[in-house]
Amino acid sequence: MTQMQKRTFTVPTRAEVSANNQTLFNHLKKGLGFVPNLYAYYAKNETALGDYLTFQNRKSTLKAKEREVINLVTSQINGCRYCQSAHTAIGKMNGFTDEQILEIREGLASFDTKLDALAKFTASVVENRGRATEESKEGFFAAGYNEANMIDVIIVVGDKIISNYIHNLTGFEIDFPLAENI
Repeated sequence: MTQMQKRTFTVPTRAEVSANNQTLFNHLKKGLGFVPNLYAYYAKNETALGDYLTFQNRKSTLKAKEREVINLVTSQINGCRYCQSAHTAIGKMNGFTDEQILEIREGLASFDTKLDALAKFTASVVENRGRATEESKEGFFAAGYNEANMIDVIIVVGDKIISNYIHNLTGFEIDFPLAENI
């Protein structure tokens, strides 16, 4: 019996993607200063990058900090080092400290009661595949969130699961400062 070779996944360069995706690369480079490897990988598919960016950039009832809580919790539970690293950097840009980010990744936010309820709810949603505990749901609503917010939490979780799964399957290079392992 021969040993199976491990498949290597590569991130395409701008020249290796379609004209439509090259235009998206140009917009990303202009807005972010570079094209993150995750986004570039989506461009191996003709429509995935545009679809994903539309999905990710939709209007939301949640603030940027709240979305980062969801992104960090989800990425931690799903073990995605790429997204943990990217959202650690984005979390810092949104005002979280290193210590707060590590706590959030563990599904807590003791420094803010509303964000703590959000982190606990998100962890329960992800860990239980959408069947959050009654305690986490009631904590979420008691903290001031409503059903519209709950829908947005699930949309952000879904967005992040897509990215988590893509990187967990491919393992391409992480092009953000590597997040601390916890």
